[in-house]
Amino acid sequence: MQKTIKQFPQGTITLPPSKSVAHRAVICAGLADGQSVLRNITRSNDIDATVACMRALGAVCDADGDVMRITGGLTAANRPLDCGESGSTLRFLIPIAVLLDSEISLTGHGRLMQRPLTPFLNALGKGGAEILQDGQILRVKGPIKSGRYELPGDISSQYVSGLLFALPLLGGDSEIVLTSPLESASYVDLTIDAMAQFGVAVEHTEYSRFTVRGGQRYTAANMAIEADYSQAAFFLIASMLGCECSCAGLEKASKQGDRRILDILQNSGGEVVTHVDGSISIKAERLIAQTVDVSDIPDLVPPLAALFALCDGESRIINAGRLRHKESDRLSAVASELNALGAGIIEESDALIIRGRKRLRGGIVNSHNDHRIAMMAAVAAIGCDGAVTVAGSECVAKSYPRFLQDFEKKERFSSVCRCGIDPQSC
Repeated sequence: MQKTIKQFPQGTITLPPSKSVAHRAVICAGLADGQSVLRNITRSNDIDATVACMRALGAVCDADGDVMRITGGLTAANRPLDCGESGSTLRFLIPIAVLLDSEISLTGHGRLMQRPLTPFLNALGKGGAEILQDGQILRVKGPIKSGRYELPGDISSQYVSGLLFALPLLGGDSEIVLTSPLESASYVDLTIDAMAQFGVAVEHTEYSRFTVRGGQRYTAANMAIEADYSQAAFFLIASMLGCECSCAGLEKASKQGDRRILDILQNSGGEVVTHVDGSISIKAERLIAQTVDVSDIPDLVPPLAALFALCDGESRIINAGRLRHKESDRLSAVASELNALGAGIIEESDALIIRGRKRLRGGIVNSHNDHRIAMMAAVAAIGCDGAVTVAGSECVAKSYPRFLQDFEKKERFSSVCRCGIDPQSC
């Protein structure tokens, strides 16, 4: 499907719930004793995949609007666990599957089963799992044993999170020892926080060694899923580029690593404006280039690249090599598709050098079946003289099905003073 961006966001955007938090909450609830209630949880392809897999493993999941009730259970799946294109679903559920003394198959689509798994599977194999990968099918059999698990920390933090979910349910104590520094530690913080809300404790030493007491049990919880900062980034940058839009529902004290978007935008000349309804936008008189290390915030690269393509000066996005193993080779896709619109980007092995332009020309963007590339193109269109058409735009359903509707939203936008007070009462 092709989508030509015809208008830009105006009004207050109610953001979807954090996909990262929702994955973790669904899994913890699916492992818990009793019925949990998750509020503000909306459907996307990735979340649907996690819910379907937890159902296959024995959980009962009933949705009513944006409320989901989950009664936990863990049994041998009688059908393959279809993880869709969700890396989180696959990597989180492999260790849970090998808790069981039965063979379970996991499968995926797109590039999912080609994304890095070998160090993870090797560690589980040393823990007692039997593992065989045949093309798009991964067959695993447990049970694994408690003990010491060694993992690299610089490939995917999802390895650590997956083990953290499973190890407390073993009889003995375990530890995870990282053989290289952990990247994206904030995502592991989200995992530990979610587990704590369901009654399971984990300790760590400077994110290099994680100690997990065995014999724990997840207990049912009632929690609301907070709004997603990684999705908010596209609209915050849109407002910084001149759109009269704001983002509602963001937690100021969020543990999401992508909350750093606020600091990064301020360093690029933005000023955070808080509106009377609590929503926020970013205003800027000048767009300033900068260097950003994205080792802990890889999902922010596409929207930041769109912004930096329009900043004054040369920006650098560094330590971004992990993006080559996303839904697309995302580092290459960001460079090629923004350059197709007239940007000046040089792609390096793990970095992008972006020479800002005052305006881009527009054109056709290939989404590479990658939701964040499609969203990036929509934001970049704000700075284009010509139209922008996104080929394969339907891929946004992976994480944010209504993104294009929200991006073309047009409603009254109430300006506020910089102090955050309604001008009529200021």
